[in-house]
Amino acid sequence: MTTNTAISRHGLERRRSQLSDLRRYLAAQEHEFEELRLKVQGFVSRYVDALGESYLELDALESQLHSTTSGLAEALRNSGIEARSPLAPQATSLPVLPQLPPSAALPPEPQSGLVEMAPPTLKTLYRRAAMRLHPDFAGNELDRRAREQSMMLVNEAYAASDRAKLEVLLLAAGEDPVRVSGGNADALRSWLSRCEQLVQGRLRVVQAHMALLTVHPMHRLWIAIAQAELKGLDPLSVMANRLRSQIGERRQELYIGQRLLPQSSLAQAFLHRRIERMGAAASAS
Repeated sequence: MTTNTAISRHGLERRRSQLSDLRRYLAAQEHEFEELRLKVQGFVSRYVDALGESYLELDALESQLHSTTSGLAEALRNSGIEARSPLAPQATSLPVLPQLPPSAALPPEPQSGLVEMAPPTLKTLYRRAAMRLHPDFAGNELDRRAREQSMMLVNEAYAASDRAKLEVLLLAAGEDPVRVSGGNADALRSWLSRCEQLVQGRLRVVQAHMALLTVHPMHRLWIAIAQAELKGLDPLSVMANRLRSQIGERRQELYIGQRLLPQSSLAQAFLHRRIERMGAAASAS
């Protein structure tokens, strides 16, 4: 028994309308994400312009200090004094914001629109094949022999309930595909379902990236600084001054470290302070 899986034109239009609504909502969500990302990226550019060079200078000083204190630790060990080397400093990385991956294109809609026709029964297919291929309709002897061969295949397929073979024979004889396999309701339903799955999947991706962006350290810092600036404060300048103060401290620390002798009693204390500070920095990160 053949089941009529035809989708009504009203049902098709309703599904299409729902898909259009879903795509519009997705576009709005993508736009909202990109707008927020542009705003945060603008703040990141301000942040890098205000503090980037200072962070680079501080990183260079930390690297020199690490080389100096590692050499001092090795010299102490060579003198028979137990000494650990400090942890290596981590370079300041540029902030990277989450970015949406490219979206996949939706599959094309099946052609011909909606054809509301259920697939014909096996018996109907057989009758149509007989009407097209029966030898009595032959125009000449050569055509008759070809039709006899085709009808033999039709009879075999019908006896074996081989619908697929009957469909192939009918299509080869020039039968309209819709009259062979029925309407394209299944194809339309499959296309709609696939499109809905792709759009919903993309929507989940966008929402996940939005969540990542809103908890990103740069987004939080942007909000905090924007609120402070509304009050007339200048937190970026405060941060820049703090960095310059740290740079001054590291320069002084490097100056002392480069001049310490391993046998000096100050060498172990200097190394111990460096190890403590780098350990605290690692724990904080």
